[in-house]
Amino acid sequence: MPSASSSDEWDLPRLKGQIGFEDDFQYLASDDQDTEFFDVKFYPYGDSTHDPVFAAVSKKHVVIYRLSSKANPPYELVQLFRDDDKEALNCSCTWTKDPETEVPYLCVAGRDAKIKVYDVIQGKLVKVLVGHGGEINDLATSPANFLLVASASEDTTVRIWSLDPAHAKQPCVCLLAGEGHSSGLLTVAFHNSGRYVLSAGHDNVICLWTLPDLPPESNGKNPPKPIVIHYPHFFTSEVHSGIVDCVAFFGDLVLSRACHEDIIVLWRIEGFSSRDPPPKMSEAPTTSDTERLTRSAFAPATASACPPQYTRLLEFWTPHCGHQFYLRFKLFHDKDKHPVLAFGNAKAMIFFWDLARLGSYHDFISEVRNPARDKSQPINRPGWLAPIQHRHKGDAVSKLKDAASDRESVASGRTGSVDVETHVDLNTNYTQETIESWELKYDMTRVEEPIRAHAQSNVTVKDFVGRQVAWSAGGEWCVVVGSKNLAIILQRWHKKDQPNDKEKKPSQDRQNRTDGGPS
Repeated sequence: MPSASSSDEWDLPRLKGQIGFEDDFQYLASDDQDTEFFDVKFYPYGDSTHDPVFAAVSKKHVVIYRLSSKANPPYELVQLFRDDDKEALNCSCTWTKDPETEVPYLCVAGRDAKIKVYDVIQGKLVKVLVGHGGEINDLATSPANFLLVASASEDTTVRIWSLDPAHAKQPCVCLLAGEGHSSGLLTVAFHNSGRYVLSAGHDNVICLWTLPDLPPESNGKNPPKPIVIHYPHFFTSEVHSGIVDCVAFFGDLVLSRACHEDIIVLWRIEGFSSRDPPPKMSEAPTTSDTERLTRSAFAPATASACPPQYTRLLEFWTPHCGHQFYLRFKLFHDKDKHPVLAFGNAKAMIFFWDLARLGSYHDFISEVRNPARDKSQPINRPGWLAPIQHRHKGDAVSKLKDAASDRESVASGRTGSVDVETHVDLNTNYTQETIESWELKYDMTRVEEPIRAHAQSNVTVKDFVGRQVAWSAGGEWCVVVGSKNLAIILQRWHKKDQPNDKEKKPSQDRQNRTDGGPS
């Protein structure tokens, strides 16, 4: 029998509980009774030793929860407030904080084209940012400067807002518009450097914009006008064929998904490196060649040579999304931990991919297939790379229904051991079914095959649609919100502190939205 050494670095989240809320139909028009959460974000500026806090936004309400491994249930409502504006139907949020007191602020936006900034401690509105000419569908805060917020709107533009008191008279400091998008936007994302912004939406186009230096502090009665960027430094309508509703940076790489495609794509903009000096505004490609589907300042096409301007690297399979759009993935990316991609589909399934497993699988297979390898020497097979074993037909365990279990997460998410094997030969030691299953999940060389999820959690509420995913700063907690007024709570790395954790059932709770905040 192979020996095993314990490790939890490969753990993936498991269902821990779910929070439900009473429908808020009484606050909506009779023709708009589709209540659900559209966005969720963890507060990113807290002390790592403190319990994480997240905000979730529905059309009329904002709820703030604290999570704790020591509590049962593991969540506590700490704030709730309602947007009383008649025209307000909110769908996005992002965190920032007061530049002087560091009180947590939450920016909320939606159909009324306003960004409302709330003091979360008091539950009070402190500022309203106005300027967009259409619904705001996404918000993001710069990782390099918490006072900068980007908003993506149906008016086809991205606006960059500054909460710095120096820009109080003109908080909109930059406008990304002109020749980028021709239809409404759904998603916006910052690069970790804060210098670059991705945008995408209904026109199937993804743009990369380079932000300029901000205007100086305004002196006198006339503050400087927003800097207008007419041309993105990268533009493409080739990566996706449908509405693009989620984009994100993974280092200098790009992750994106589109409606109807059932995949998340990882791709590279050729020639782009955040280590290089940012390109000048004048270097952005213009629309002189309107038939070109991709335009780039980083690998410009010429008449004599047309190098690739982008390269598709991997695809991740997200089945059962159907006609739904506004489904958002989220990547947990920390330099000291494995990058993990999470996504909720339209059929009550939550998928996880540990991107470190792809490289580990490649190393394992390369070692096994090395013709010069000494086969008498042991090979370390990752514990999550388990051979398929069929149970006997009479085994009662095999008859359990999938719908009421978190079976895939148990099998694939909590397998941190390393099995030590000798005399390993792929075709001798493992069945063809096992090898094919491994290849579908971990083989990066099969570019025509989207990578299957490494773990899957099944939500017990039928047809739950996962609208947005959020990770806590340390990666221990994952929250998925969406339809049915539900927030799904998942956790990993808790087993080592609570030996009997697996015996506990996920907690369920239904809260009444009309109660108001905690006393």
